[in-house]
Amino acid sequence: MELTPATVTAEYEWVRDRAPTVVPLINETRDRLADCFGVEVGSVTESTYCDEVAVVFGDGDRAVNVAGYVALLRDLDVDGDYPGFVVDEVLGRELAAAIAGGQPFSLLAQATFHVADVTTHTDGVAGADDLDAALAAGFQTRLPGWAWTEGESPFAVGND
Repeated sequence: MELTPATVTAEYEWVRDRAPTVVPLINETRDRLADCFGVEVGSVTESTYCDEVAVVFGDGDRAVNVAGYVALLRDLDVDGDYPGFVVDEVLGRELAAAIAGGQPFSLLAQATFHVADVTTHTDGVAGADDLDAALAAGFQTRLPGWAWTEGESPFAVGND
C-alpha cells in the first residue's frame, strides 16, 4: 500500500460517503451507552458526521493515519475470519482512537469500539464490520451530545 495525498483524498471521500451506514450505527451506539449510564445523549445527523469527517481529514497528520487504517480494514480478509480476529480488532480500536483525538477521547473511542463492534455486521471482508464500528466509535466520541463534554471541566486548575 502506498499512501499519497490522492489516496488520502479517496479514503476521505469513502468515509464521508459511508454516512448512511455509519450515522445510524453512531446513534444506536449512543442510545446503548445512554441506557447503560442513565444519561441523555444527543443524536448525530449525516450532515454533522460529514462536517466532522472534513475536520478529521483536514488535519494532514491525522488524515494520513486514518486513511491508512481505513484502507487496511477495507481490504483485510482472513480465511474463516476467526484467526484474524486480533488484527482486525487492533486496527479497529486504533482507527477509532485516531479519529477521536488525544486522551481521554482516544481511550473512550477504543472502549466504545467494542460496544459498536458486537452489534455490527457488514457484508464483505473480515475488516468491514470492524471498519464501520471504528468509524462509529471514533466519530461518536468526538462529536457533541455528551453533557460532560459541554463546557469547562470542573477539574481544570483555576476554574473556581
